[in-house]
Amino acid sequence: MAERSARVDAPCALGGRRVCFGEKVLGTAYSLHELTLLLRQAGLGGADELDVVESDLIEWHGGGPEVWPRQGGGPECWTAPGELPSPVRESKRA
Repeated sequence: MAERSARVDAPCALGGRRVCFGEKVLGTAYSLHELTLLLRQAGLGGADELDVVESDLIEWHGGGPEVWPRQGGGPECWTAPGELPSPVRESKRA
């Protein structure tokens, strides 16, 4: 039986990358560190950034773990009506 994997989409125009696990959108990451936090918050292990870079369970689209065009943020790229912003972005605003 194949394991489910996380998918990191290509960067949007504002530089964020949507992160999904199965059909669930975990949020938008703007750096490898934020991606690692999203995966931890979703209960996908106690991975650190090196574990994320080397993981075979992450599908990278539009570039690998080194592609973060606008590290440091911006508005959510994929927020749908009624969807809450990523918890990672909220925690940085506080």
